[in-house]
Amino acid sequence: MTEYVVTLDLDGVTDKAGLMDRCAHDLRLPDWFGRNWDALADCLSDPGVWPGDAAVLILVRNWRPYAEARPQEWETAVEVFSQASAVTVALALGGSS
Repeated sequence: MTEYVVTLDLDGVTDKAGLMDRCAHDLRLPDWFGRNWDALADCLSDPGVWPGDAAVLILVRNWRPYAEARPQEWETAVEVFSQASAVTVALALGGSS
């Protein structure tokens, strides 16, 4: 099995709309991605969204400013990330502001 690592860089993200836009761009989500929590959960749990039989790791960088500015939204994001079944999501602790 091959490994596929993609970085979700939240530098400059200040709200949910920005998070969803960054997810769409950085994760190269499909056109049907609806830019809401349910759609993000669907994408992260749909093996058809990700390359072949690859083990997918999403590395989230620069997440702390968003988490501090929007703690309730961040809590929801973490819940969605933790329930993803088609990918593994990891928060980068070093190098984040």
